[in-house]
Amino acid sequence: QVRLVESGGGLVQTGGTLRLSCAVSGRIFDIMFMGWYRQVPGKQRELVASTTSSSYGTNYADSVKGRFTISRDNTKVYLQMNSLRPEDTAVYYCNARDYRDFTYWGQGTQVTVSS
Repeated sequence: QVRLVESGGGLVQTGGTLRLSCAVSGRIFDIMFMGWYRQVPGKQRELVASTTSSSYGTNYADSVKGRFTISRDNTKVYLQMNSLRPEDTAVYYCNARDYRDFTYWGQGTQVTVSS
């Protein structure tokens, strides 16, 4: 089992920055991939950024390239969000996938960008 707890969301003005954190506990060494997703009401959850367990490979949605950065250490994964836009407003979820392809989710953290 893997447990994920997000923090760091909030309200920020356009152009501002936020840093989301996801604390990871449990069978950490089973995790192969970690990522951040976001969802707005009425839309599907979409991938924002992902990284492999060794941080060797990272992947970003086109809409956040050059503005967001995913990083991780042994027990946390982060999403640094710069130059925020109103369209970045969403609930952000931490995600982990282990070597058996089991997927885990955090409870989500709200990010609101005011215009």
